[in-house]
Amino acid sequence: MHQELVEKRRWISEHRFLHALNYCMLLPGPEAQQLAIYIGWLLHRTWGGIVAGILFVLPSFFILAALSYVYLTYGNLTIVQGVFNGVKPAVVAIVVFAAWRIGSRALKNKLLWALAAASFVAIFVFDMPFPYIVLAAGILGFIGGKLMPGKFRVGGGHGASDKNYGPALIDDDTPRLPHTRFRWAYLIILLIVALALWSAAMALLDAPVLRDMGEFFTKAALLTFGGAYAVLPYVYQGGVETYGWLTGTQMIDGLALGETTPGPLIMIVSFVGFVGAWTREIFGPDQLLVAGMAGAAVATFFTFLPSFVFILAGAPLVESTHGDLKFTAPLTAITAAVVGVILNLALFFGWHVIFPRATVAAPFSGGIEWFYALMSAAAFIALWKYQQDIMKVIGACAAIGLVHTYLA
Repeated sequence: MHQELVEKRRWISEHRFLHALNYCMLLPGPEAQQLAIYIGWLLHRTWGGIVAGILFVLPSFFILAALSYVYLTYGNLTIVQGVFNGVKPAVVAIVVFAAWRIGSRALKNKLLWALAAASFVAIFVFDMPFPYIVLAAGILGFIGGKLMPGKFRVGGGHGASDKNYGPALIDDDTPRLPHTRFRWAYLIILLIVALALWSAAMALLDAPVLRDMGEFFTKAALLTFGGAYAVLPYVYQGGVETYGWLTGTQMIDGLALGETTPGPLIMIVSFVGFVGAWTREIFGPDQLLVAGMAGAAVATFFTFLPSFVFILAGAPLVESTHGDLKFTAPLTAITAAVVGVILNLALFFGWHVIFPRATVAAPFSGGIEWFYALMSAAAFIALWKYQQDIMKVIGACAAIGLVHTYLA
């Protein structure tokens, strides 16, 4: 987005782009989509933000819906199983790499390391729900920012660089346009419309499964501090353990599909909704595709609706200053806690891949899949040490898994 909007098209200046991104980082929800809404709103008022936000996720929605259908319909074919058998170890490596990548930037002192360790223990040992971990970390960060500001001054934003790419349509010294000024009437109307849309959508959901999805993904949208990898554990807890919409193995496969399709990774919620509605046969056994599309649409709508509200309501206030945003200490603490949560997710995925026949009662039974364990290790080394592209690693693992499946 930076390369296209700042460097090539010159729609917005470097400093204004990063200022908007800093605000999006402080919000729950997918920051890339929120940034698209923000810039669309700057350029073309409210409708610009709405169009930019919708088109940012619409292609991914249809691609993932199509792939979800293929997965559920043809997943038992040897060729499909072989590809997924290879991709799963890559997914384990990708999630471990995500934990390392975020941790290397976020854990800059012993206190933040301790916070990450505490969050890991909370979710791994005590199975604490993800929302409570986020809330506790935010409170600790707020208090810590007051008592020990130096410990929580890292992370939470992007510093502007000194690069200049030439004049921009929205430049550093561009006067504020009328629609970027805060107006109480606009805010009230926006909140009323958003609440009406949410309420109307919930009222139209006749199937109990779809209503549960609407409520669940609304909560998920308010808890995605730290990006898609941060919300995955929450989606797993709800989708797999609480509601039983899909299995742990299917969740890993969904992450594999999300990693290999364009668009934000948070679009994995579409896969969860599709599989959940399909497997529950909410419209009967003869309308599985319709059910899947309905589930995917519900998950997507309720996940992204809050992002539009956050940006369209808050951007006028943010535009009142171009200085760095304050109050990043809670975000710093939440990001540290997220590292521990993501590590737990990596261990869970690794357990499913390396001990596929194990159970909760006997977590290490059934034998170890040494081949896939070595594949995960090799994939992680390729990502971490040799900085290989994720798509290349997934492609190589898929090919290896396909060959291994046919030879086994």
